[in-house]
This record gives sequence, structure tokens and C-alpha cells, in this order.
Amino acid sequence: MSYPFQGVTVLDLTQIYNGPYATFLLAQGGAEVIKIEPPGGEHLRKRQGASGAAMPFAMLNANKRTMTLNLKSAPGRDVLLGLVRQADVLVENFAPGVMERLALTEAVLHEANPRLIIASGSGYGKTGPYRDYPAMDLTVQAMTGVIDTTGYPDAPPVKAGPALADFLAGIHLFGAISAALFERERTGRGRSVEVSMMEAVYPTLASGLGLFYGSGGGGVQRTGNRHSGLSLCPYNVYPTSDGYIAIITNNDAHWRSLVEALDAVALGADPRLATVRGRCEQMDEVDRAIGELTCRHAKDALFERLIRHRVPCAPVRTLLEVVNDPHLHERGSLRWIDHPEYGRIVVPISPLRFEGEDGTVPYRSSAALGADTEAILAERLGLSPAQVEQLRAQQVL
Repeated sequence: MSYPFQGVTVLDLTQIYNGPYATFLLAQGGAEVIKIEPPGGEHLRKRQGASGAAMPFAMLNANKRTMTLNLKSAPGRDVLLGLVRQADVLVENFAPGVMERLALTEAVLHEANPRLIIASGSGYGKTGPYRDYPAMDLTVQAMTGVIDTTGYPDAPPVKAGPALADFLAGIHLFGAISAALFERERTGRGRSVEVSMMEAVYPTLASGLGLFYGSGGGGVQRTGNRHSGLSLCPYNVYPTSDGYIAIITNNDAHWRSLVEALDAVALGADPRLATVRGRCEQMDEVDRAIGELTCRHAKDALFERLIRHRVPCAPVRTLLEVVNDPHLHERGSLRWIDHPEYGRIVVPISPLRFEGEDGTVPYRSSAALGADTEAILAERLGLSPAQVEQLRAQQVL
């Protein structure tokens, strides 16, 4: 089989979630990704003493070969430059300035390989007043207004549950790499690309920004489970007899379908609620009335009933339900595997589907630290076992 990135070699210096997700997508698209870690392993691998911490590492580092390399040593940098000469992409998400301190500037890397694409992910970018601020998903959520706009207006702000800043940036970094590879096909030369987590998150504020500008720049209150722009109603999470269900009506047709499905004759006949604007003006009353109706039904039965009436909705599901989701398993998006280090676990496959292929490349579990070091150095640089052992003795590997 052929895959979009087949024949592309990626040197992956990334860690935690941001960069590893970008390189995971490349690996799942057929690229040979060589994960290069310091001798002690990257930070996420070191978290594995904590309960459940192994799962994210296994998720994000499948289909990658792995080797160790001490980039703080001159021989380690020489080994990396040898690999760079044969590579197509180098990806890193160190703090800005780290590559320069390692004497691995863009100029040095492009001198070794003018066709190399250098991809950098960071919290706030390589320039600007925030450049050197420590950046993690939590801090970027705070800086971008995500936390301030999440939660209820009468309660303290809360972070979003998922690590959205990390993964949004990883997706954008994958897109930048793909665009640079496409450009290189035309020009023959590589270029540097970068993505900041802060800039990747900003467009997700679209609904909240609509309310901000629509209110003349006043402070945007947290809207709980309501629409961030308060411009749709019903749009909320409503109680059922055994859980919760999310319901959204994007237009008046959805509203009519909802009141029909709930046998809400009085709501359907109320002229104040006939339009989106009218319902938004009576949001408290609408939400209260819908909640009084939904709580009479079991979650799954209500979901089936609303779907029959073409009402956009979904049951609020637990992680246990999502991990065992029959739809995702039937499509092969989630798979049960027997991981050699972590046992029986569920792992995701790339969301990107390529017509004519079975989703992604054949799955290979994340490898133990440095598992492929000797093989990579022999294949790529022609080093003998004795030379590899000498590098180990010098604490280069």
C-alpha cells in the first residue's frame, strides 16, 4: 500500500502532547518517524510512575521508532546532524532559544540539509513579549481567555477538561509541516515553520468574541452549558431521569421538531418563542421548561426519540462509555491492543482517512526507551556495534 507521507523521514525531538501529536499524525500517514529522546527519556515517559500516565505516551508514540541521544554533547549533535542530512523534517517543541543553546540553529540545520523542513511548536511563539513565559496547556488556557469563559457566571472560572491548547497546536503544526512538504515539491528547498499554542487557540473563541463585540466590549460572562455567544436557544445540557442530554436548536425548524418530540404543545404555540431571537430573550424560561420535560425520560430513550425527530442532541456520556464506543470501534478509530509494556489498552488511530487505504498504516505499539537506537545508527549512519557501544560509554546515547 502507499500512504501520503510514505518515504518521508521525520526526526522527532518533541515531548508531552503538542509536538508528539503532530508527529503521530505524520507516522499514521506513512512517514518514518524517529523519536529522539534524551538518555533518561522525554518528560511524558517519566510520568509513568503515576496511575494512568502510561496511556497518553502509548497513544501518541505509536508507529514511531525510538532512539536516545544526548544533544548537550558535541558527539550527540554530530550524530543528529548526520541524521539530518538524510531526513525530510525535524520537529521540536522545546522552549524558544533551546535549539540555539544546543548549537542547532536553523542556519546550522539548513547548512547540513537545505531541503530540511524545521517545524517548531511553542506556547507563545519565537518572538514577542511572551516568548520566554513557561507554557503548558493550563497556562495557555488561562492566557487565551479559555478559563475565564468556561464555567458558570456565579462561580469561579474553570479550565476546559481536554488538553485543547496542546492538541490544537499539534494539529496546526501537522498542517504547517504538510504545507511545507507540498511547497518543497515545487521549490526543492525546505523552510522553517512554527505554531504557537496561544495563536492556535484564539479562533476557538469565535462565539464568545461575538458576544464580546455585540455587547460593546463589555466583559463576557461565563455561560455554563449555554452557547458562548448566547445567540442560540435551546442550547444546553438538560437533566434526564438517569443522567443528562445535550440539546441544540440551530434554527426555528429544529425548535419545532423539538417541541413536537417532547409533546410540548404550549411551548410550540407561544408566539414569543417562535424565533431564535425570541427564545434567546426568554432563555431562562425556555431552559426551565425544557428541563422539566426532559427529566421525565431516560437518557437513552430520549436520545432515540429526539433523533427520530431530527433534533440535534447527544447523551452526556462517561469516559467508560466513550472508550467502549461501538461506532468508533466499528470504524477502527479505536482499537484494543495488547501493549508489550502496558497490557490491554484502547488506543486511537489517526482521524485522517485516505481513500483506498485501510485508514492508516499497520499499527505498531509505542516502543521502550531507546529500543531502535542501534538499528537506526547502523542503517542511517553505518555505525558498527562497537561504535555504538563507544557512544554509550561516552554517555552520548
